Amino acid sequence: MPVVSADLPKRLVPHAPWELVAPLLPSFADRPQGGGTAPCDERAVFTAVVYVLTSGRAWRHLPPTFGTSPATAHRRFTVWTEAGLWRRLHRAVLDELGAWGEVDWTSAIVDAASVRSKRGESLTGPNPVDRGKKGSKLHVLSDAQGVPLTVAVSGANMHDSLALKPPILGIPAIRFRRGATATPPRQTPRDKAYFSAEHLAWLRERGLVARIARPGVESGERLGRHRWKIERSIAWLFGYRRLTVRYERKGSHFLALLGLAAALTCYKKLAKLAT
Repeated sequence: MPVVSADLPKRLVPHAPWELVAPLLPSFADRPQGGGTAPCDERAVFTAVVYVLTSGRAWRHLPPTFGTSPATAHRRFTVWTEAGLWRRLHRAVLDELGAWGEVDWTSAIVDAASVRSKRGESLTGPNPVDRGKKGSKLHVLSDAQGVPLTVAVSGANMHDSLALKPPILGIPAIRFRRGATATPPRQTPRDKAYFSAEHLAWLRERGLVARIARPGVESGERLGRHRWKIERSIAWLFGYRRLTVRYERKGSHFLALLGLAAALTCYKKLAKLAT
């Protein structure tokens, strides 16, 4: 096991982001007769989860530097996942970015990427671009500058066209600079795999202008001026090594790690604004 420096936990989760996380944590109460969730240092546990996500290491290899056992860290991660912590944290960071006016609503961009799945059955499927090996697909919708707004996970065999509506319907009502709710994006550049008459009509009903290259008619090169931003966003997410290969048995756990990665990606932009 590699040596982990004593200051790594503080560098992974400094005080500022913890101030966003702490109010969102669910409360725990021990049972009077015992057997309830044992008290623990929640900041240490959260930092351990960030370490697993960032390093890609197994839970059982969690270094003692973090001040919590692997079993405690994974158990509390499971409880937080069931409580919807990661979605709320992502929303909280997006609200802060919106308050700074740093969410670009001129367009929303959708794309997906597949990863191999070593374990797990839910949200997996044969990957058509990896010789049918079992895998999962990450779906990301970002603003015009590549800030991830919504994320989702499906089996690797799900066609991109089937994953178009949920990310758009899931766009959160992010707080705007003057306290008002930001308006939905006006344009939706995306890959030609999303093209269909049904999708075009569905987007028009919602006041969205679809910028999708028609297969066999238009080249997708012009959309490359916009789509590179979502490709960069996915590259940012894959910088969290636990996402590059799926080891989680439960699909909800893999989605939780993706949601945390999206929140941390957004927070990095927020931290630059505050300096």
